Amino acid sequence: MTVVVLLADPPRPGLALSELAATSPLSEAEAADLHAAMLKDAMVAVSRSGGDLLVNYPAEEHLPEAHRKEEGTAEAEMRALAVDALEDPDEVRFEVQVGSSFDARAGNTIQHLLRDEDVASAALLRGDAPFFTRAKLDTVSTKLRTSDVVIGPSSGGRCYVAGFCESVDFAGAFEAPELQTVTDRATDAGHGVAFAEFQPTVRTGADLLTLVPMIRARWRASSIVPGHTAEFVVEEGLRVVDDGGDPTLVRED
Repeated sequence: MTVVVLLADPPRPGLALSELAATSPLSEAEAADLHAAMLKDAMVAVSRSGGDLLVNYPAEEHLPEAHRKEEGTAEAEMRALAVDALEDPDEVRFEVQVGSSFDARAGNTIQHLLRDEDVASAALLRGDAPFFTRAKLDTVSTKLRTSDVVIGPSSGGRCYVAGFCESVDFAGAFEAPELQTVTDRATDAGHGVAFAEFQPTVRTGADLLTLVPMIRARWRASSIVPGHTAEFVVEEGLRVVDDGGDPTLVRED
């Protein structure tokens, strides 16, 4: 089974989804709460798939100074999310990130798993694609049996997941547009690339204009929703309206 690396910052106001807070009606604290909800949904998806979950959290000294806390706090915060989300949080492995950039941290972890731990495949998950379900992860794992690299495309040229059976040159691999850049790194190394189903990600205010109607529609139709993210949307009263102009995110009274 694929080892899934959830590489993410702890849900601290001003640190988590900072661009979302700057481009939407959500406050920094609310953006952090949404970040926490999406991370918990990601943990649930991996747990239900039977995959091995590795939570990769940052060392405090690598965070912006304004957002640092006591050493070990980031791990404690991520463990608390697992306790809240999972029936058996002890099944989750936690390790500190190693590297000075996102590319370096992602590359160090994936290469360590493939080379030093001899896992068959490893997938990098950011945790900002709440509709990434057990079935989607199973599809990625299946594709990795016949392709060296599997990439999940999202809006704005992003990737919500990138799975590897073979390593690539990770230097600058996640520079925008990361979907194209990761693909270039894989093909440059002679690897075959497959693509997973498109999924929306949430990093900016504009992304909420896609997420919120999807949550509302599926909730109303009693369809499957990412539970923690859906709870946040409903409890915050978020809704998208369009009075003939541009769609706008509003809050219900």
